[in-house]
Amino acid sequence: MKARRNFGRYAAAAAVAVVAGFAVNGITAANTVAASYVGDGTGTVSGYDVTNVAWTLNGTNPYNVDEVAFDTDAVADTLKVKLVSGGATWYTCASGDGLAWTCDTTAGSQATAATIDELRVVAKADS
Repeated sequence: MKARRNFGRYAAAAAVAVVAGFAVNGITAANTVAASYVGDGTGTVSGYDVTNVAWTLNGTNPYNVDEVAFDTDAVADTLKVKLVSGGATWYTCASGDGLAWTCDTTAGSQATAATIDELRVVAKADS
């Protein structure tokens, strides 16, 4: 008699485990994961040559620098400049062809001739 009672308990436990297994399987079957890529490789990273640098002073107050323009030797898609080595201001630059760049230095913190101590150019080509 005790054996039948134990069998019933084991059968009930097994049934609960099967039902739980189907429920978990049903939950995981609803997940969809998009295909993705991962890899390893190397490529050449080279800098840009910046030439023809030209500064535009403010017409009213020449202490202020309103713009810096220059050319790069290769096409870039995104380019920013920083003019003060200890500063945190990065100025956004625009270009029509990816080679000739103009950077507005009036946005945010106005660049001043007295504080400019570097022309740091960070450029990126998307292709």
